[in-house]
Amino acid sequence: MVNAVFTTPEPGTVVRPIYEYSDEQQAQIKALREYADTLLLDPLDPYYTWELRWLNKPDTMPRYMRAAKWKLPDAKRRIEGTIKWRRDFRPELIRPDEVKIEAETGKILLNGFDRDGRPIIYMRPGRENTETSPRQLRHLVWWLERAKDLMPTGQESLVIIVDYKSTTLRTNPSISVASKVLTILQQHYVETLGRAIVTNLPMLLNFFYKGISPFLDPVTRDKMRFNPDLLDLIPKSQLDSDFGGDFDFEFDHETYWKQIVDFCGIAEDGTRLEGYFDGPKNIHGELPSQHSE
Repeated sequence: MVNAVFTTPEPGTVVRPIYEYSDEQQAQIKALREYADTLLLDPLDPYYTWELRWLNKPDTMPRYMRAAKWKLPDAKRRIEGTIKWRRDFRPELIRPDEVKIEAETGKILLNGFDRDGRPIIYMRPGRENTETSPRQLRHLVWWLERAKDLMPTGQESLVIIVDYKSTTLRTNPSISVASKVLTILQQHYVETLGRAIVTNLPMLLNFFYKGISPFLDPVTRDKMRFNPDLLDLIPKSQLDSDFGGDFDFEFDHETYWKQIVDFCGIAEDGTRLEGYFDGPKNIHGELPSQHSE
């Protein structure tokens, strides 16, 4: 068994999809950025640097344009909503010690990459260890931010695998909590969910998916798969052995947590250590990309 975390995809991985934009689309992306700049905080505001950091990321404007299906007014509305949410939630500044207790059982783990270079987040509701609270949502967002840290150059999305093995009615999240999670994913991490995979769903919890169905937008619903052959999607070397892979990962909370925090350069106060402001140091070499129109 191993307890080392995968921080890069399997060698030879081709990052997919990589988007190319027409001149008209590039003009719309530019127009959205110009609009977003009018919403920026005052440079003297403590959060200004982090807000500008997010707007400067090369995937931010294109993701919001794609999510809005290239309708600029809708993209403006969407990005303004996320800017307001981020000012309140401050997702990139969540202190490790604030959410560490939520990670003690490994109910959410970031480890491995799929065949397209997407980081994989495993969710195991059966390992729930805390009562419902806003901290649970902040814990989830912490992992979304860490997954973005691990994305290789050109990759803009991630994979979520929800494993219901050993889940009970007591440990399963409420429909209320699930709807809040979906709101964050669908409204504030647009075009970030590449695949959502559900495994080992007991008949007892079928009602749960019926309950959250009204909160699923068509794009998210289209990305969901129930009990697929995971080896079609994830290299055997990167897939957890619980799901038929060769990666026999042994979870030790302290060891795992330290690897993630150190690799991503997260300071105790939630900021970044020197040299990590734009992401982990020397995280990836350039991976080959397959372009898509």
